[in-house]
Amino acid sequence: MNEVLLSARDLSVRFGGVLAVNKVSFDVRRGEVFTLIGPNGAGKTTVFNLISRIYNPTTGTLSFEDQPLTQQPPHRIAKLGIARTFQNIELFEHASVLHNLLIGRHTHRASNVFSEMFFTPKVRAAEIAAREKVEQVIELLDLQHHRDTMVAGLPYGVRKVVELARALCTEPKLLLLDEPSSGLNVEETEDMAFWIQDIQHELGITVLMVEHDMTLVSKVSDRVLAMNQGEVLATGTPREVQEHPGVIEAYLGSIEDVSSLRRAVA
Repeated sequence: MNEVLLSARDLSVRFGGVLAVNKVSFDVRRGEVFTLIGPNGAGKTTVFNLISRIYNPTTGTLSFEDQPLTQQPPHRIAKLGIARTFQNIELFEHASVLHNLLIGRHTHRASNVFSEMFFTPKVRAAEIAAREKVEQVIELLDLQHHRDTMVAGLPYGVRKVVELARALCTEPKLLLLDEPSSGLNVEETEDMAFWIQDIQHELGITVLMVEHDMTLVSKVSDRVLAMNQGEVLATGTPREVQEHPGVIEAYLGSIEDVSSLRRAVA
């Protein structure tokens, strides 16, 4: 069994009188694709924001590689090896694809103002290494034709891929994907599934994903955790979770309603 990379224990978050996450626990194993599913408002993105250190848990703990994560400031998360994409794309629109990806290399910069000013051999070597890494990611995600294009001029689907590419340029150990198929058509979603599998198998990166598209979830996920109203409903393989009565009820209504629907369709 693979070792645990990320561990959450009894996570709870309260916003005023609203309990957004209630005693959520799970482990993400190194090398797997682990997906959070659930209806809107289930608390999935709140869990992501806890891992990213955007929010602080009201109670509970998070650890990454056996190190307490909740004690880390937000700006340290990328250096620890955690990268993230967002449901609403966050890119520099008036910069090229190449420059957006190079920004993703900032966590690996070790130079100072003096060496940058005089472009020392060490800085030149670091710049070459950064360019090589970025070009590898561009090739992996088939972004060659968009390398020098301004992000503002790209279709939505390509922007989603550019954001994924920028996250990969940080060389993460854990990649958080917040609804990667949101806004994509069927063909683009199939491409996204292909790239997630490549990221897992070829790059060896662990993926934690929030996703609504159950076709994508079933295709790429090793394990799934279903949430509803801030609580865990079920954890298991995609098939086990999709067949869980509590998950069916959360998505489709009461078990009686689902049975009636099935009879009507039959």
